[in-house]
Amino acid sequence: MTDFQDAVGAVLCALQPGDVVTYGEVATEAGRPGAARAVGALLARAGEDYPWWRVVTSAGRLVPGHEREHARRLRAEGVTVSRGARRRRH
Repeated sequence: MTDFQDAVGAVLCALQPGDVVTYGEVATEAGRPGAARAVGALLARAGEDYPWWRVVTSAGRLVPGHEREHARRLRAEGVTVSRGARRRRH
């Protein structure tokens, strides 16, 4: 595993039920601002190794092709999901 993968894993494993972050926030916390796509690629390969459902796009959109499962898992943790996107809390 690379240092980046280890850092992303640490960020993701620190998330608690109900936490929702963006790919960009994960990248920044992992020490690689601007590497949001790399975070997405890592999650796509990792499968169930990390809580992928707690990560959304900067617009709050869910994983394309997995929206139903993504929404189901977020709702199970108390997150409000509407029309394939996480609704922001004010």
